[in-house]
Amino acid sequence: MSNLTINELTEQMHELVKSKGWYEADSKRPQTPRNLAVSLSIEAAEILEHFQFTDEIKDREELGSELADVMLYLLQLASVSKIDLEDAVLKKIEKNKTRTWDQ
Repeated sequence: MSNLTINELTEQMHELVKSKGWYEADSKRPQTPRNLAVSLSIEAAEILEHFQFTDEIKDREELGSELADVMLYLLQLASVSKIDLEDAVLKKIEKNKTRTWDQ
């Protein structure tokens, strides 16, 4: 297993999207921020199906596949929105360090 950076994963995601023709003007899957946000939300909801009526992980491979879908849409959404996801995550971690939640 290799350890890829967010940028390397994003580049591999771009290669997949390009190979499928989804960047083309006449694509049936236009890679707009709105479309990607909708798809991200749908894929995140599919994760919930794995826990419907149970707290147990019954199929790790399938759950991993759904998590990967979420990550791919997240990488794509950040990229087309011109957001440096690594920077955004690091800033959010620092911000969260100053916040308090009920304990």
